[in-house]
Amino acid sequence: MDFSSRLLLLLDVVELGSFTKVSEQRNVDRSVISKHINRLESELGVRLLNRTTRSLALTAAGKEMMNQASALRVLLSETHRLAQNYHAEPKGILRITSTTLFGRQYVQQAVVAFQQNYPDVEIELRLDDRVTDMVGEGFDIGIRIGKPKNSSLITRKIARDRLLIVASPSFIEKHGDIHTVQQLEALPAAVYAAPGLILDKFGYLDENEQHQHLQLNVAYKVNDVEIIKKAAVSGNMLAVVTAQMIENEVLDGQLIPIMTHVKLDDFGTFYAVYPHRDAPIKTKLFIDTLKTIVGEEVPVWESNIPHFDALYAGAHSHNGR
Repeated sequence: MDFSSRLLLLLDVVELGSFTKVSEQRNVDRSVISKHINRLESELGVRLLNRTTRSLALTAAGKEMMNQASALRVLLSETHRLAQNYHAEPKGILRITSTTLFGRQYVQQAVVAFQQNYPDVEIELRLDDRVTDMVGEGFDIGIRIGKPKNSSLITRKIARDRLLIVASPSFIEKHGDIHTVQQLEALPAAVYAAPGLILDKFGYLDENEQHQHLQLNVAYKVNDVEIIKKAAVSGNMLAVVTAQMIENEVLDGQLIPIMTHVKLDDFGTFYAVYPHRDAPIKTKLFIDTLKTIVGEEVPVWESNIPHFDALYAGAHSHNGR
């Protein structure tokens, strides 16, 4: 490992917060990480980190070196990016981050198709439902619901994702037909929940075209969208899900869309985001591949829900698209 690599290693140690986490990420022994940081301090002739058994803290010199390391990482990334634009064929590493379910269903398909056409590109895919720091963590493409708050990122629309309310035939048999929001709000529901977030309230337009919210009666909280769907299939509770979550459950009769007269708001739109407007050709080609798989206008997942365009006031949902 050369000097610049050790400087970037220091950046990883500080950002991840421990030698142990860096060793796990890089799949090397913790003692190797410690050895390289010690050598970096020796080469510079200054202490960079104050270490205790429980924490790491940068010294004043360490903070200066961190600034240099950050600038170095940006410079190296920019150099690689510029070089990519001169390749006749895409090559190198393409790092992608995506929400978990969308990644499993569609990004993985795009990876297979892309590598068949461009075998010289090595792809790294991270599935994660948290918002990833694209630049700080060195990703080329991120797949997200909604436009990012960081306006420096370039966005490209992939597909809309509409909401529907589903229940199993056995749930409907047990509770009877559900026609009103009041009935819906009284019945047990499965919802997505994660630290600081719970999706138990959804917007809709009432018969007077006034915006309202329906409040689900939470019986089950879980941080996995696939389990929410399975909970609805089980027959113990209903769920508000996105069209993208539905595979064959509606076609097979395991789930039935209910309250289809309600003008539900959209859940959001999937976007591909990337750090630079003049992104390498491999970035643009991968997004093109993903768009082909998902569908150019109507997303492929809506075909899993018969007559979906007429349900939940589809025309209302598409306004502003």
